Amino acid sequence: MPTLYQKYRPQKFADLVGQEHIVQTITNEIKNKKIAHAYLFFGPRGIGKTTLARLLAKALNCEKRKDNELEPCNECMVCQEIAASRHIDVIEIDAASHTGVDNVRENIIENAQFKPTKSPYKIFIIDEVHMLSTSAFNALLKTLEEPPAHVIFILATTESHKLPATIVSRCQRFGFKKIGYDKMMACLEQICEQEKVKVEKKVLERVINKSDGCLRDAQSLLG
Repeated sequence: MPTLYQKYRPQKFADLVGQEHIVQTITNEIKNKKIAHAYLFFGPRGIGKTTLARLLAKALNCEKRKDNELEPCNECMVCQEIAASRHIDVIEIDAASHTGVDNVRENIIENAQFKPTKSPYKIFIIDEVHMLSTSAFNALLKTLEEPPAHVIFILATTESHKLPATIVSRCQRFGFKKIGYDKMMACLEQICEQEKVKVEKKVLERVINKSDGCLRDAQSLLG
């Protein structure tokens, strides 16, 4: 049985809570076909960085999305595989457990040289990228400087100050914010309504206060 966080993870841009400024910019890029080759998503944990990375990957590789549309269809095989983290051309890497230069060379640099198997783009989502070693960053930098046309990098981190300036300068940067009280309350109330459960407002207020702007924590506490 999925947790509330997994069950209600946004599957389209319009569902992402509290990051409207970032969604607007990225969807404009999709609309105008001016996609960056590298993105840096930074900010507190549990507020949508990896979720937005997957949404961007879906939108760019969706088989059914038309040029005048922004949202992924969520019906084609590509969208479903990306949502389940098993699409061959969307590679998710947890830098916390793949810190070394050998892992970067094998999982990213060598892989990036090959064209996508069945999608327009090969997309690397590197979570907690600040955990990479210095030598791993140096190896990654070369590919970031001269990426193949079919490759997009999405780096996510809670500690952007730990990234080398050379890496940061190669990315389009987006700062994610903690979720405000009103938006958090509306989100939790909507979940309660869909789950057909009644929860007192003071309980929801305690959940929000305890979660400190982290939607994932709030959904876990509510569950």
